[in-house]
Amino acid sequence: MISLEEAQRRVIERAFTLSAETIPLSAAVHRYAATDLRALRTQPARDLSAMDGYAIHHDHARQSWSVVGESAAGAAFSNAIAAGEAARIFTGALMPEGANAVIMQEDVARDDDTITLLPAAATAPGKHVRPAGSDFSKNDVMVARGDRLSPAQIGLLALSGHAEVPVFRRIRVALLSTGDELVPPGAPCDDQHIPASNAVMLAALLANEPVEITDLGLIPDRLDALEAALQAAHHADILVTIGGASVGDHDLVRPALIAIGAQLDFWKVAMRPGKPLMSGTLGEQIVLGLPGNPVSAYVTALLFLRPLIAALSGAPNPLPGTEHCTLGAALSANSNRADHIRAHEVGGVVTPFPSQDSAGLRVFSRTNALIIRPPNAPMASKGDQVLIIRP
Repeated sequence: MISLEEAQRRVIERAFTLSAETIPLSAAVHRYAATDLRALRTQPARDLSAMDGYAIHHDHARQSWSVVGESAAGAAFSNAIAAGEAARIFTGALMPEGANAVIMQEDVARDDDTITLLPAAATAPGKHVRPAGSDFSKNDVMVARGDRLSPAQIGLLALSGHAEVPVFRRIRVALLSTGDELVPPGAPCDDQHIPASNAVMLAALLANEPVEITDLGLIPDRLDALEAALQAAHHADILVTIGGASVGDHDLVRPALIAIGAQLDFWKVAMRPGKPLMSGTLGEQIVLGLPGNPVSAYVTALLFLRPLIAALSGAPNPLPGTEHCTLGAALSANSNRADHIRAHEVGGVVTPFPSQDSAGLRVFSRTNALIIRPPNAPMASKGDQVLIIRP
């Protein structure tokens, strides 16, 4: 049995470099950039007004100006502004040549074509002006290789002149569920069977990831059936088995993998939930064997499968981020396994649920935080600071 950190390191180290493809920006959200992307233009290209008002050439001694024109977004004032002159200007409009400040329209009184600064108002060079390049300049890096493209980054790339983006290709993930007790969701189910929930749950977990998922269905607990199903998944980059990864008489995934030539690295991790986790390779495929209990399947996918997808996509920090929270109830001392305690967080206070059964999906469905308890952690009191990850 190896530590959680060692297991994560060994799984992520198996990540290989994916090929890239160029796709439209409109299709690129949540994909990973395959190269650094630089601005093709400067923003703003020239000085702009940040307010509706009047563009002037600032002079400390001057309190009134003659309005000689107008500058609107997309329709700039074409003449230069001389001393004592002003141009009516609107937010986002180009600053006229010679102008170096904007007076807000609320700060002046206008009489015909003359504006006068109100007594309580003030102006200064550069006031209410967005300087050229204040957002970014041509050739600045907008997105780094390995960035997972957010909606805001999609907008940034469009603003910086890009219409398409090179991203790493989608990762092919095959999900294989095993267990004689499983029936498809919605199928007739007697007392000795259970609806299969893991594959559809994990597919939902990966819904915003750059993956193509193949569900290989429910495979009975027979060595020949498992071997055939595993071999049929040869197209996948990641082969994920769910269930059958322990060491009972009916846990046949490990012997089936070995029989068809898989090289297994480990199959027990010092963590809770999720001790019977398996990792290895089958040819060029990366194999992850997840436990069959639903909470264990989800947590191990969160800690291993999703980080592996991120690592394959070039993410520099593929592991889940952590947050500090205040503990809302005491926790007993931990055993020698890393624990991930189902909890609910509100306003920075995280409270563990009384039930921590790894098959208890109802409690897990209300979980919005997993409290991280290191191996052999001492008792924690209400009010202590703890680390969480988001499920």
